[in-house]
Amino acid sequence: MSSPEDSLAFGAPGIEPRWTSSAKEGVGTAYHTSCRLWFTLSHGIVNEIYYPHVDQPNTRDFQFLISDGETFCHEEKRDLNHEIEYPARDCLFYRLTNSEPNGRYRLVKDVLTDPHRSVLLVHTKLEISDQSLRGKLRLYALLAPHLAGFGGGNSGSCTEIGGCELMHAVRQNVHLLMTCSSGFSRRSVGYVGFSDGWQDLMRNFKMDWEFRTAPNGNIALTGEINLPDSAEFTIAVALGRSYQSSATKLFQSLAEPFESNREAYVRQWQRAVINPEFDFSSDTSDGGGEYRLSRCVLLAHEDKVFQGAIVASMSIPWGEAKGDLDFGGYHLVWTRDLVQSASALVATGQMGTPLRALIWLAAIQRPDGSFPQNSWIDGTAYWSGLQLDQVALPILLAWRLHKHDALDLFEPRVMIVRAAARLILRGPVTAQERWEENSGYSPSTLAVVIAALTCAADWAREIGHNDAADFVFAYADWLAAHVEEWTVTTAGELVQGIPRHYIRINPTDPNEPDPHADANTQMLQIANGGGVHPARNIVGGDFLHLVRYGIRRPDDPLVCDSIEVIDRVLKHDLPQGPGWRRYNHDGYGQREDGSAYDGTGVGRCWPILTGERGHYELAAGRDPKPLITTIEDFSNQGGMLTEQVWDGPDLPRARMKRGCPTGAAMPLCWSHAEYVSLVRSRHDGVCFHRVDPAYQRYVVNPVPNRFEIWTLRYPMRRMSRGKILRIILAEEASITWSADNWQRTNKSETMHQEKLNLWFADFPTAEWPVGSVFAFTIFWTREQRWENQNWQISIV
Repeated sequence: MSSPEDSLAFGAPGIEPRWTSSAKEGVGTAYHTSCRLWFTLSHGIVNEIYYPHVDQPNTRDFQFLISDGETFCHEEKRDLNHEIEYPARDCLFYRLTNSEPNGRYRLVKDVLTDPHRSVLLVHTKLEISDQSLRGKLRLYALLAPHLAGFGGGNSGSCTEIGGCELMHAVRQNVHLLMTCSSGFSRRSVGYVGFSDGWQDLMRNFKMDWEFRTAPNGNIALTGEINLPDSAEFTIAVALGRSYQSSATKLFQSLAEPFESNREAYVRQWQRAVINPEFDFSSDTSDGGGEYRLSRCVLLAHEDKVFQGAIVASMSIPWGEAKGDLDFGGYHLVWTRDLVQSASALVATGQMGTPLRALIWLAAIQRPDGSFPQNSWIDGTAYWSGLQLDQVALPILLAWRLHKHDALDLFEPRVMIVRAAARLILRGPVTAQERWEENSGYSPSTLAVVIAALTCAADWAREIGHNDAADFVFAYADWLAAHVEEWTVTTAGELVQGIPRHYIRINPTDPNEPDPHADANTQMLQIANGGGVHPARNIVGGDFLHLVRYGIRRPDDPLVCDSIEVIDRVLKHDLPQGPGWRRYNHDGYGQREDGSAYDGTGVGRCWPILTGERGHYELAAGRDPKPLITTIEDFSNQGGMLTEQVWDGPDLPRARMKRGCPTGAAMPLCWSHAEYVSLVRSRHDGVCFHRVDPAYQRYVVNPVPNRFEIWTLRYPMRRMSRGKILRIILAEEASITWSADNWQRTNKSETMHQEKLNLWFADFPTAEWPVGSVFAFTIFWTREQRWENQNWQISIV
């Protein structure tokens, strides 16, 4: 027992802080916006507690230590067997049962939040089967604060209010308070690795230390539960912006019976999500359980202050190997992931969150029409890359909501126009493709951009803006006509007899894109230690987006040949069913020995890609249900879907099992969204993501491309005779040109496409002889200056 003189814990500042496993078995929050607290679960315990936003974790974990005071001290997450249940349908309410391996005792924990306050509630019952342990077992609550996203710099203390024993942690303006409904017998705060409760109890199975304070370090809070005769009690953890506000929430929550809070929590969720019209249970293999859970998981990842901001995952991939300097995690908003989540919710009949997501996107759109690569939920950019698919995807979301008559009074026209103009000026080369690793001509990015521009043009025509519609359609047609030129190799060497197929990406310098990059000869630097390889021999399933969005036929021979190639190179037959890797030589994933990804590794199979293949199978006229079943079987005990599954042989020491989750993000909203969308697609008999205006234009009644497009971003050097050369600029200009080596010069003024605020000039080439050269320069009208550069386009 420590003396009053020892009330300051020793060992400051503790060991270097680390996060915890991203292998979540559950995530939860109240549906009501007045509760601004989220939690995650894994290994039978609570991990991160997020507050006041879904992008800010404040704890590493919270669990119980169990000791008989003489012969053992068990740690819940390591020493007990875990079961997880959902006691109520359509609700993120959990029952965790953690049993001693020999069946001598177990802990049954009901985990949820207060339905209206930022308080975590863990109602716990200790059940003892071994009579020799009755009266001996002691329970200790152990919580590791990582307030405001940092494990270092936390301060802890034991405090009291009105005779109630509390444990307090604070960092900056975030306060955490923990108490027990039956009280604590002992309390202590200490530095992790030196004076924390785990170190204390593992020495002699007793709690000897009672340190009152532990300032400015990596700390842990420990409290011995004052076990009542019923062996039932509730642990409450409240977070707030001050000690007083946290304490008020804590006491108000405990003033209500746990059963009342539970009933209200369940009622909120069920009232919000149950819609018999969108029950697609017959299209699943598990009675709709994973479908309903996925819908709740997607809804839970929306912030409650910055509504519409849906983070990618409440997890930190390979968190056990990451500390305070690894700041981002996946609790950031990617436009791509957000639109996937929002679109999946539309597929389930949930229109409120998708509309809020669209409005949130409109609010963070930059004046040039782009969106951040990713951002915090307040819109602050985190990384700085530019990805054309993330500029295009909000257009698709707006169009989808428009088609479902779900925009209410919101008018997204400005957002759409800005985004469309940005796509036209910056395409077709993306600075980053959907895996955020390479620049170039990406088939998936091109598919998304074509689909989005087709939607924008279709909408413009619908409201009578025919000139703008024709302009945008012309650009989309040009992209669609060149997809194969930009993204297909004719010299592939991966599969004998199939030299012609889509490649993952045709790389080019993002700052000075080569308009005629040769897919047969370009070399690709693969991220994460993947090495340098000929681009013609790096393949992925990205081209399936061309079928998904309705731009290419599923039975197109090139598509079929490319599928044969990726199946030979990327497909893995797993116990649950087929899985696919992103691309060959991928280095983003668990290492060969099963250890955590550390900047290099091996990219594993992604459940997302099984879903994408399911959408292709449906488009090809086959039943995707076997792949729906595979994704369901990829889920863990709590129903969470991961980013990646282990596709190597079982490695028991590393806890890697074939077909089961790796240390990558889990749950990944994109995985749940892809699954939900596939279930809806099967129900409808058509891919939910197919864009009908694109499908009609490029598959049913193909429209010939009439234009060749030149922009400063795409300064092409050659074009086919007979097409109309269209030069598109961001500002008003005149174009001085010659078709006879400057023997005679001509001047053409650009015209204004008013709706898009773009300037353009058209030059018919039908009468120009093959072999002639169109040379030109630009004079900027507003600035009254020459560009001081000449360009040439050969007519071939």
